[in-house]
Amino acid sequence: MASSKSLIVYYSRKGENYLNGNIVNLTVGNTEVVAKKIQSLTGSDLFEIDTVKPYPNDYTETTNVAKDEKRGNARPKLTATVENIDSYDIIYLGYPNWWGTFPMVVFTFLESYDFSGKTIIPFCTHEGSGIGSSERDIKKLCPDAKVLSGLAIRGGSVNSADNIIKSWLLKQ
Repeated sequence: MASSKSLIVYYSRKGENYLNGNIVNLTVGNTEVVAKKIQSLTGSDLFEIDTVKPYPNDYTETTNVAKDEKRGNARPKLTATVENIDSYDIIYLGYPNWWGTFPMVVFTFLESYDFSGKTIIPFCTHEGSGIGSSERDIKKLCPDAKVLSGLAIRGGSVNSADNIIKSWLLKQ
């Protein structure tokens, strides 16, 4: 599945989230749940993307901020960087689907490094919108990387997605 040269990079949002038709408070974001499942199956290193300016806890306020960021092509600042990105050949990239693609902070992350010659394997969580245009967006931002087919998991299903994740990883 993966070697010691793989890294799971993810952005995940805890707090109020839309889940199965309701707003619920998550202590661990859905994408983080999937990232940790991938880590347990692959032994990959883990890096969480986080923003200097936190998103509001309120779900509706966050969706409005995310919409404004997308409309303005914003690049939110990162709290940390991957020091040794060159040592990784495979990058599992995880994110929620926000407005048809990944959050703008993932754009910031992808534009901060040279992914030439690396393999990027995307995975996303969503509540009905699937992977959206995110694979195409990764290919645009990282034209010299090999981008494999991604996995989209409904947020309400992350806790029971072990077999889906395992099957997907075996195909990579």
